[in-house]
Amino acid sequence: MSLVPVHIENLSPYKPGKPISHVKRELGLKHVIKLASNENPSGPSPLALDAVKNALFDYNRYPDSAAFDLRNMLAVRFNVKVENVILGAGSEGIMSTIMRTFLRKKDEIIAAKNSFIGFRVLANASGFKTNWISMDNYHHNLASMAKAINDQTKIIYLANPDNPTGTYFNVQKFDAFMSQVPARVLVLLDEAYFEYAKDVLDYPDSMHYRYDNVITLRTFSKAYGLAGFRIGYGFAHEDIINNLMKVKLPFEPSTPAQIAAIAALGDKNYLQSSLKLNKEGIAGMKKLFDEYELDYIPTIANFLTLVFKNEKSAKSFCKSMLQRGVILRYLSGFGLPECVRVTTGTQEENTIFFDHISRISKKKT
Repeated sequence: MSLVPVHIENLSPYKPGKPISHVKRELGLKHVIKLASNENPSGPSPLALDAVKNALFDYNRYPDSAAFDLRNMLAVRFNVKVENVILGAGSEGIMSTIMRTFLRKKDEIIAAKNSFIGFRVLANASGFKTNWISMDNYHHNLASMAKAINDQTKIIYLANPDNPTGTYFNVQKFDAFMSQVPARVLVLLDEAYFEYAKDVLDYPDSMHYRYDNVITLRTFSKAYGLAGFRIGYGFAHEDIINNLMKVKLPFEPSTPAQIAAIAALGDKNYLQSSLKLNKEGIAGMKKLFDEYELDYIPTIANFLTLVFKNEKSAKSFCKSMLQRGVILRYLSGFGLPECVRVTTGTQEENTIFFDHISRISKKKT
């Protein structure tokens, strides 16, 4: 008899985008740029880096397990109580804690079929049944997700905006969906790209549309440029947070992560500059893709997803870019073999990418 449960033996692990160092070794390239993982090309906030450096001699001590300073800062920023805030090693860390805390016996999960692959791995690893609902033209099909709710449903996962499509559902659709969700069902609302989306008029910032059974998840990995520090945060009813605090790892997130996040949260100039760079990058990509008649999915995040005629064309495009030193994200692993995701980069990186587009694609005549 195997020691490993069947659902773990059959589990497909999360496969991140290729690191720059691997591509350099494999292809013998000196210059490689990565537009694959929705990272902030600006690097971390200078204030965050200084804060981490200044605390170097404190890292022999365990982190504040309650992370009071950062939780309090987030509570003040978003007008909630400290008891409504939780932290984790990225938003995935909080997702994992949620599943360990609330799933039991014959509970079931509902999620969109081609949404964030990190949640798919967590759901499959949990051993609980997940009802995967097909998307509607790369959008969450909230109506179908609502119809899938049954007596065993315990958790529903929604990413808004979605990764890897960049699409979103608006206030009206969100409220209509929530009106059909029983109070006993937890809705995990993943807003990892909130900072990029918050100014869209009909985007439902969940902090303005509070429900007692909604857990808002956000991260410092994207707009704040702290992906390598692994720190995310969440908001929910204090009863939910209280139980999550019992289950979460005792010293998560790390001291450097907490320090970096506090400093980054206070660096308004950095955030504004990052959002401006992304806005310009998205505009440049749209203009170029239109010129070369490359189809893409409209986005409110920090990436654009190209849609090709078939899997072969998508693969070929990705391979051609890789050979030229540009790492993109082929989305076969997400169940979208016809798609390639492109993250915005620095002005220099975007220019390099645009130049390679002109070399491998035919311009609109």
